[in-house]
Amino acid sequence: MSSRVLCFVSLLLCIFPAIAFALHLPLTLTHFDANDPSRDPYQILSYLASSSLARAHHLKNPQITATATSDATTTTPLFSHSYGGYSISLSFGTPPQILPFVMDTGSDFVWFPCTHRYVCKNCSFSPSSDQNVTIPSFIPKLSSSSRLVGCRNPKCSWVHHTNKTQCDECRNSFTPQNCTQACPPYFLLYGPGTTAGVALSETLNLGDRTVSNFLVGCSIFSSRQPAGIAGFGRGLPSLPTQLKLHKFSYCLISRRFDDSPSSSTLILDSTSDMDRKTNGLIYTPFIKNPIVRGKEAFQVYYYVGLRKITVGGRRVKVPRKFLSPGKNGNGGTIVDSGSTFTFMAHEIFEPLAVEFVKQVKNYSRARDVEVLTGLRPCFDVKDMGKPVELPELRLHFKGGAEIALPLENYFAVIGEGVACLTVVTDGDVGGGKAVVGHSGPAVVLGSFQMQNYYVEYDLRNQRLGLKPQLCI
Repeated sequence: MSSRVLCFVSLLLCIFPAIAFALHLPLTLTHFDANDPSRDPYQILSYLASSSLARAHHLKNPQITATATSDATTTTPLFSHSYGGYSISLSFGTPPQILPFVMDTGSDFVWFPCTHRYVCKNCSFSPSSDQNVTIPSFIPKLSSSSRLVGCRNPKCSWVHHTNKTQCDECRNSFTPQNCTQACPPYFLLYGPGTTAGVALSETLNLGDRTVSNFLVGCSIFSSRQPAGIAGFGRGLPSLPTQLKLHKFSYCLISRRFDDSPSSSTLILDSTSDMDRKTNGLIYTPFIKNPIVRGKEAFQVYYYVGLRKITVGGRRVKVPRKFLSPGKNGNGGTIVDSGSTFTFMAHEIFEPLAVEFVKQVKNYSRARDVEVLTGLRPCFDVKDMGKPVELPELRLHFKGGAEIALPLENYFAVIGEGVACLTVVTDGDVGGGKAVVGHSGPAVVLGSFQMQNYYVEYDLRNQRLGLKPQLCI
């Protein structure tokens, strides 16, 4: 695959010419209809479970390869999708070209499918389909503001997460100051997916505001990527950093609205007061990121202090070392909008699952569904003649913040009445072994658990705000 990527990158280089604010954006979700006979709900849940595990493996073991401010507030629609993510639309170029992006707080790079030659393998929006789909691409030749990023541009080091120069050819030149070598191609991993391309300097259009010289990736080859990705992590190339945001916030609509026109809102804000708290929110501070050589991606994540987990009011016995990140980067909790189901290390998940099984006495285990979906425990809740009742799951954070998750945020009811816990761990998924290991974060809070929650990332005051809210 690497030779194919390099071939596409060579083609791309040939076709290029030598060369306080708040925004409200729609946030969209992707939907699967359990009543659609053409789509097997068990297969879809198995897909989401395995992709969540693959995502956790990437986050825990990251591999890195290679403006003026304004006083406006911007919002954009946020949509949900059945592949497990939430997307926004962003406008790049002159004249503007509008493209969808998956919102991802677990990475820090913004890239879009690029050129007429863009190829994406296994990128269907349907988890049950292996067919390729047509994905809208950005066409640099149609934009007068597109420029390749040079190897001496400081932003080139942002792409490759290194302070070293990327100018291999320039070092052998008699006039290195005049070297026109482009920033080397990037190759990025996102759990089960990959993408490769080159870095552009382009204009980002946000409402009435334009942001020139925005660093964005022009990907010409991807696998298992249904859209471009807008990285909202802590790194220099992330969208919040490049826009100099003070905070951003979103409300994630229910998975029931996947792939529908319904959307909620993403808010980008650079006008907030220094210490002002948003009414109704409970806050927990961001925890200092571990600095581990070779695992620089850990510095991109949003760590929070998960102190305790209770099921039905009973504390789950979790080894304390897994709740705080150590000097080696192992342990701790991160918030990741790019993950669907929450991941928990085996040492946390097992006592959690045992506590649920111990407390659920009115439903029998549905072990056949556990094998089909890779989720556990699952319970047979059909034909009871009354609403489903399962123990409450509550998360307790540093600073006194705690959230009692709605039942639909941690159990998915599928088929003819089987409810499965939507938390994944190391172990069997869909009949195959998925080993994640002990390195990196021990808990990855996924978007499924944050449905109908208003979530605020207060970057200036280094805290996360939460409150339950009907997002549509």
